[in-house]
Amino acid sequence: MRKIGLDVGDKTIGVAVSDELLIAANGITTIERIGIRKDCDKVMALIREYDCDTVVIGLNKMLNGSDSPQTEKVYEFKVMLENKMRSSGMANIKIVYYDERFTTKIAERVLIEGRVRRENRKKVIDKQAAVLILQGYLDTIANSNTINEE
Repeated sequence: MRKIGLDVGDKTIGVAVSDELLIAANGITTIERIGIRKDCDKVMALIREYDCDTVVIGLNKMLNGSDSPQTEKVYEFKVMLENKMRSSGMANIKIVYYDERFTTKIAERVLIEGRVRRENRKKVIDKQAAVLILQGYLDTIANSNTINEE
């Protein structure tokens, strides 16, 4: 089953989905935030559409590892998503955090190097950040599986 990655921001949620072999993350959309309940509904629809068994949410900690103001908002989003999924018969789907420090900066650098114009970068940066979050998670689970097999 696939994994879905989320870069949860104040205005948008970047979304990426893995391939079925869990090798590569692909950006699929950016959700414009309207309200936490409706945002969760949109995420749940994507989970169903892509048949995902895990939600990977980027957690933006401070450099020293402490919570940032945005971290608290991400915790709140996860709680709401868990509650809505539980009441919708999706309680078997795992939700995990992945450290997303620097993903937006890295995403911006990738887009700049790809010669994406500034106005277009703003449209896709959150989706690209979600790709980096999910790809980091996929690489971590692939490496842990390799270590366990040795």
